[in-house]
This record gives sequence, C-alpha cells and structure tokens, in this order.
Amino acid sequence: MITDECINCGACEPECPNNAIYEGGAEWKYSDGTTLKGMIKTLDGDDVEADHSFEPGDMDVYYITHDKCTECEGFHDEPQCAAVCPVDCCVDDPDYRESKDSEQRKVFFTFDL
Repeated sequence: MITDECINCGACEPECPNNAIYEGGAEWKYSDGTTLKGMIKTLDGDDVEADHSFEPGDMDVYYITHDKCTECEGFHDEPQCAAVCPVDCCVDDPDYRESKDSEQRKVFFTFDL
C-alpha cells in the first residue's frame, strides 16, 4: 500500500512490472500494461471485461491496486516501489495478506503467460 505520506513524486509508478500503481484519482483496468483483452476471469472467479474501468483506490495520492500487485514476485527480489520511494511510504498493507503462491498466480494471470 502507499500511505498518506506520499509526496506524489511518481517514482514508484514506472518501476512496477505489473502496472499496478496509479496516480491518485486515476481509474484502473486489468488491461493496463498487459495483454489481457475481452472477458477475463479474475483470481476470485469473477468474470470481468479486461477494459472495464475501476474506481480509483485513492483520490489524493498514488495507490496500488491489490488485484494486480504481486510484490514483484517473479520479476525482482524485492518490491521495487518500496526500493525507490524517497519517503518510504510504499509499505506492506496489514489488512491485505496473501501467500507467495497467490502472488505467483497473479503473475501468470496478469500477463496471460
């Protein structure tokens, strides 16, 4: 998650291999930065259009959508957003925990490998 201490510098956004980071107020889509098209099935089993726009996760600061974030599993040894954040506001979300297995499934799901 990105905390309210975010200074909106945008350093994290281009570092995300999953395109899971968005500017405050920006809607997000599963198709953003992926090869996903048409109807897809989410990991929760829901059918959704890949180009469907979802509400912003935050209106004021950058945010990470959990549905696309893999904590860089399969890409890097550590989350790159946290590595480049100048104010250390990219942190683990205590209300959202998942296993490495589910993160790895997201890698395959998000990029349709």
